[in-house]
Amino acid sequence: MPPSSSSYLDTDAWGRALLRGAASWWHLVHFGAMVLVMALSPSTYNRANRATTSRYIYASTWQVLPWFTALAALLSLVLIRIVVVTALSYGLSQYALQMVVRVLVLELIPLSAALFVALRAGLTFNASLGVTPLKSFAEPSPPLSLASLRHEYVPRVMASTFAVLTLAMLSSVIALVLAYLTVYGLTLWGLPGYTRTVGQVFDAAVTLGFVLKTILFSLAVAVVPMAARLDPYQSATEDTVQPGAVRLFLVLLLIEAASLVVKYI
Repeated sequence: MPPSSSSYLDTDAWGRALLRGAASWWHLVHFGAMVLVMALSPSTYNRANRATTSRYIYASTWQVLPWFTALAALLSLVLIRIVVVTALSYGLSQYALQMVVRVLVLELIPLSAALFVALRAGLTFNASLGVTPLKSFAEPSPPLSLASLRHEYVPRVMASTFAVLTLAMLSSVIALVLAYLTVYGLTLWGLPGYTRTVGQVFDAAVTLGFVLKTILFSLAVAVVPMAARLDPYQSATEDTVQPGAVRLFLVLLLIEAASLVVKYI
């Protein structure tokens, strides 16, 4: 019995969707490469671009720094207290600090900072870019001009990258201080043992991996939502923000999974 026409239509639809998805991911990689190359170019940072970048950094980092720091400190204190009390109840107090550092500082804080900046800055900034006219897969839009990339998008990428790095590093320092105060209190006698424990966790490989993962998180937050907003391969029925959010969460998940595989397997 010959296949029905609907099966051909379904096959064609799946093929077009697959090609459109591949083209969309290539657009993301290409856009990110162009923006990052311009961000590393000294000619990009003229007086106007420096002023624009400073304004975006102020909006994405400085305005939210006090209350984000307070919220991160509160959540870190609650998690540290839970871990320490649980470890003491099972007679594993010698592993409490290492667990706090490995779980909270190495894993949760960079991911939470990336998600916060993605919601606060990465996705919110894109709402002011305007809607790019949607075209069919067969007729992609022309490439963005270098001037547009340099003056409009590079400052946003730099601001989001700086925000993730700043919030993650500051929250990590605060979590380490709170962990010491929770375990040892307002004394200095536990400082040698505490620094030795933290140093055992933050060896050269773990420190390099932590910095690299945080940088990758910041680049993903800065580039993925913006590239999705400018993606010419979206269908006319797709929302222009939601695909960027889903793709960003997928990229963050892949980075975190790769970090865990390299670290513990």
